[in-house]
Amino acid sequence: MMPNDTVPSAPLSHYRGCLLAGACGDALGARVEFWPRAEIIQQFGEPGITHFWPAYGCTGAITDDTQMTLFTAEGLLATEAQPRVSDIEGHRRTGAAALQRWLLTQNEKSALTDPTSPVKSALVADPVLHARRAPGNTCLSALREMKVLGERAGNHSKGCGGVMRVAPAGLFAATHGLAPETTFALGRELAWLTHGHPSGYLTGGVLAVLIQRLIKGDSLEDSVTLGLALLAEEDGHEETRDALQQAWRLADSPTPYPEAIAALGEGWVAEEALAIAVYCARVAEDLRHGVILAVNHDGDSDSTGAMAGNLLGAMHGEAAIPQRWLSELELRETIALMGEALGPR
Repeated sequence: MMPNDTVPSAPLSHYRGCLLAGACGDALGARVEFWPRAEIIQQFGEPGITHFWPAYGCTGAITDDTQMTLFTAEGLLATEAQPRVSDIEGHRRTGAAALQRWLLTQNEKSALTDPTSPVKSALVADPVLHARRAPGNTCLSALREMKVLGERAGNHSKGCGGVMRVAPAGLFAATHGLAPETTFALGRELAWLTHGHPSGYLTGGVLAVLIQRLIKGDSLEDSVTLGLALLAEEDGHEETRDALQQAWRLADSPTPYPEAIAALGEGWVAEEALAIAVYCARVAEDLRHGVILAVNHDGDSDSTGAMAGNLLGAMHGEAAIPQRWLSELELRETIALMGEALGPR
């Protein structure tokens, strides 16, 4: 049994920073998602895009990544009234209800008769969160087709739409002193609501543990080591293990950043997205540098930027985020308040 921490070591600025930096990475990558790196460099010069440019009609716009992260956080907070905050099945049902609320904001229909739990949702009441920001087809179809609230996805997708939204699970786990094994299970099950391939949901377990341990003050190296140890106990873990180990080897090599990230993939699938985020957090000179690296590549720039931002924000706190990014970030106050709500009180 691994240790069950009860007192978070990080101040609230790290809880806010985790979600805010994730949203900043999301917004920075929103403009160049789907762009080849060569096109990004041609448009913005080296090292690529470094400030928010208009996307979805405004500067600093978040995408479905941050929308779903916020709804995941709302679902976790709704479980605090439960007798046992370590009840993973309860979290899965409440998390599913929160994602069903997000689904309805996207003007989609659910197979469930009453898809949402009786939670007064400030997020649903915000018209900005009803904007459709290129939601992933797998997330939409899995939530539309869910027959029982909280059932695991029956597809075989390993897209990154499951892992990209689970950083709040690590914050919640840190506050409530969940054991790392329980934290891994929480991230895994929340990702499994929409993505049924092991790489699609085991990455969620790893990211939740990384965030929890970074918030507690562990190094990134120690956090990844623990995440890999827990991962090794799961069936179908090999792809995620290999991707993370490759990321670490490349971070310790002289390989130029763009080449290293290209070797890890494009981030459309979960193990590649997590590996890119971990690599960028490992080699980052500071938060800004790491997030910029994470978005300026071929592929899923907003998701890799969001996840790298989550890691770096948990490590360094809100003060490390460039003020220009924060001043232009859509829903900055809502995101900060959600991070704070997940922290100790």
